Amino acid sequence: MISAQNFDFRELNRRIKTAKETVYYIDDCYGQRFIGSGMKGKHLTIKGTPGNALGAYLDGGTIEVHGNAQDAVGDTMNDGKIIVHGNAGDALGYAMRGGCIFVKGNAGYRTGIHMKEYKEKKPVIVIGGKAGSFLGEYLAGGIIIVLGIDSKDVPVWYFTGTGMHGGKIFIRTDRELTSLPEQVSEEVAGNDDLQEISPYISEFSGYFGTDAQKLMKDRFYILRPNARNPYKQLYTAN
Repeated sequence: MISAQNFDFRELNRRIKTAKETVYYIDDCYGQRFIGSGMKGKHLTIKGTPGNALGAYLDGGTIEVHGNAQDAVGDTMNDGKIIVHGNAGDALGYAMRGGCIFVKGNAGYRTGIHMKEYKEKKPVIVIGGKAGSFLGEYLAGGIIIVLGIDSKDVPVWYFTGTGMHGGKIFIRTDRELTSLPEQVSEEVAGNDDLQEISPYISEFSGYFGTDAQKLMKDRFYILRPNARNPYKQLYTAN
């Protein structure tokens, strides 16, 4: 384990990239940016609060944060896992195209914006608490799950799924969803839908000590693109 207290982000990232160890521990992290960017094949454990773009372009391995994380976690990540034992900032999983992100607490605005999938690559984000406005904005593929644990209200804010044209958003709540954009269709998730997300909720529970079976018994809504009313600004007018 090394203390990051006296290192700027450049030196800290240089040490991570040149380390021969496949398991690496960082303590006293105070906002250093780009930690684990482009990393592959290592397990990185961080205590503290990493700065913006944690795990950007991550191409494998695992980053685990015992604390909160700032904006743009997993920016354009391709593979691997990011596990946050706290809250995450805005633009979580921006343009993410593979791998999984698990956040115990809340996430900020624009989670999953421009997320996409291709062939065997299917990115997944699981949020234990609430998500801010513009969740899944321009979503093109992958799965976003918002569990709303301990939330008494709908655990997503305004404009969920704006411009959505692919992928799925699952929201666990016993409240009715309102103010969804016209590009989104909603329904209560059926058994087949729940089977698809069950492995991710079980994995989430394994990291954070929740009861997966209890969570799965509750009502989930599933949001999909509305094929009858697509996001027209994506297409050229005839």
